[in-house]
Amino acid sequence: MLPHYIERVENNKYTRRHLKAYSMSVEKRLAFSIVQFLRDQTQLETLNSDEQESLEVAIQCLETTFKISSVDSHLAVPQPLTEIFLNSVFKNDNLSMPEISPSPEDSERAEQLKNAGNNHMKEENYSSAVECYTKAINLDLKNAVYYCNRAAAHSKLGNYTEATSDCEKAIAIDPTYSKAYGRMGLALTAINKYTEAATYFKKALVLDPENDTYKSNLKMAEQKLKEASSPTGTGLGFDMASLINNPAFITMAASVMQNRQVQQLMSGMMSNAVGGPAAGVGGLTDLSSLIEAGQQFAQQIQQQNPELIEQLRNHIRSRSFSGSAEEHS
Repeated sequence: MLPHYIERVENNKYTRRHLKAYSMSVEKRLAFSIVQFLRDQTQLETLNSDEQESLEVAIQCLETTFKISSVDSHLAVPQPLTEIFLNSVFKNDNLSMPEISPSPEDSERAEQLKNAGNNHMKEENYSSAVECYTKAINLDLKNAVYYCNRAAAHSKLGNYTEATSDCEKAIAIDPTYSKAYGRMGLALTAINKYTEAATYFKKALVLDPENDTYKSNLKMAEQKLKEASSPTGTGLGFDMASLINNPAFITMAASVMQNRQVQQLMSGMMSNAVGGPAAGVGGLTDLSSLIEAGQQFAQQIQQQNPELIEQLRNHIRSRSFSGSAEEHS
């Protein structure tokens, strides 16, 4: 394709010059990706000293030839080279599974990395979990569990685009993997795509009809969809009354009420509401004060501190759905 494009613009010196510069940039980025891949390989315990030395020599040769180094982070691409290759593999129906099956050693190492990632998840060290799952994927490209687990880690980090992408890959590998559908639903819910989320929760339930987590999350997604389409919605992204019976909300609200800024807002609002001085800040630590204030409380914070209401929304979004306590495969 590129040669044809060059031929069409061969009489335009300006375009040719910039095209050449672009081509060189692409070559550097490709070389940088290859070097990254080789560096990852040097970390494998299955390589002996001679093999590791050979890789180091190859890295040095590439860096010298293309005039790049490890500090040239601007040359990095969004996806590792192995994942770019994997995306191409998925589009090629003629490539059979055995041709990309990992060796027994790679499978064992990938499982160890997955287990390490699971431990990082328990410790809420989500970035490290992503790294471990990514290394496991590099060793075993066709294991749906690794993608699904990485999706969960991405969701915890708020990387919902990456989470949905990983869920799609897990489903492409194993269309019967209910957990991948469930985690896709959670990621879609987090970005307010309730219709799509409900669809995935339903698919998860078809595969695992007795799963109470999927049932609860489907019900919540359908409720969120109903609230979003309601003409009486507040526009704040949630309805206070519908959350009062939610244990996660109660825990969060109790924490919010300890915030001095919130206490000051509540004190002033209650003074205005009753036409006299507030009963005292200490009494505001009672959750009933928050419930009585209702929508006025939310609107007051929205006007005076939109950052705080955004934190509230994110907290509810991450805690309202069952999945945070879900064990990883």
